[in-house]
Amino acid sequence: MKEISPQAMHPSTQQRYAKCIEVSRRIRWEIDQDVLRGRHFDPAHTFMPHGLSEVYRLPFLSASERRLMSQVQGRTYANMFGMIERFIGAKMLEVGREHALSDQTALEAIVRFTDEELKHQELFRRVEALAAEALPPGYRFVPDADDVARFVLGKSTWSILALTCCIEIVTQVHYRQSMESDSSLSPLFKDIFLFHWKEESQHAIIDELEWMREDARIGAAERDAAIGDLIDLVGAIDGMLQAQAAADAEYFIAQLDRALSSDEEARVHAGLLDAYRWQYIISGVDEPRFGEILGRVITEAHGERLGAALAPLRRRALTSEVDKLM
Repeated sequence: MKEISPQAMHPSTQQRYAKCIEVSRRIRWEIDQDVLRGRHFDPAHTFMPHGLSEVYRLPFLSASERRLMSQVQGRTYANMFGMIERFIGAKMLEVGREHALSDQTALEAIVRFTDEELKHQELFRRVEALAAEALPPGYRFVPDADDVARFVLGKSTWSILALTCCIEIVTQVHYRQSMESDSSLSPLFKDIFLFHWKEESQHAIIDELEWMREDARIGAAERDAAIGDLIDLVGAIDGMLQAQAAADAEYFIAQLDRALSSDEEARVHAGLLDAYRWQYIISGVDEPRFGEILGRVITEAHGERLGAALAPLRRRALTSEVDKLM
């Protein structure tokens, strides 16, 4: 048997940047030619898979109402990623400057990353326009992308890269575990996140590399402060999710051709919030790949601080899993 060298088993940092460049060149796609291809959303199709939308928690909804719920959540899902990529692109431009007069391989990888994030923002703007054509008027996306970016970019680089790495791992997990094998989804919606996933796979690697580079640069006190920043960022995301869940519940209920009871309306609101917390927070921080990366750079005390901050959200996710089994 041929022996495998340690270097082959553990690629260098520059080799990992170079691999991201190679894959970026090979899988490069265009919005109109490869993704949209002149298609439009069909309101007869489901957008978000049930494993993400958690519509099973609302058994009083009819099949058509569950489909509408999936469409509302899918529209918000696309808008959320369009918003998130605003601050990711801005941060990558900043960290890329540090490579400008040194590692040109890393610089090219980050320039490609930033270009792809700008393309993704355009894609999701186009998705919103297509969703507006297919679905009833009255939908609102509450967060302002520029305001959110200003808030996030005011935090430490370590915390922003940690959050970004988590988010971009999540996009891969959601597609591979929930969307890829679901034949009931809108073909257009599914393709949008297939192509998004293809490029995000490289982005998550670059996030990790830049996060580890930043971690090596800072000291214990700065890292301890960065944990506080990360907790603040998660709290801000949860605040956005609460506002968007309220807006989406109002919009969804207004589209129904029947009246829900006050208890059912409350369950719709709670179900949306729990689904959003699962989609954007818990499914990321509990993903083993993210946990392994995080575990390299934090202490046990840091882990306890993060765990305490996430505990209320984890309890809601646990409740969701219990409801799923009942």
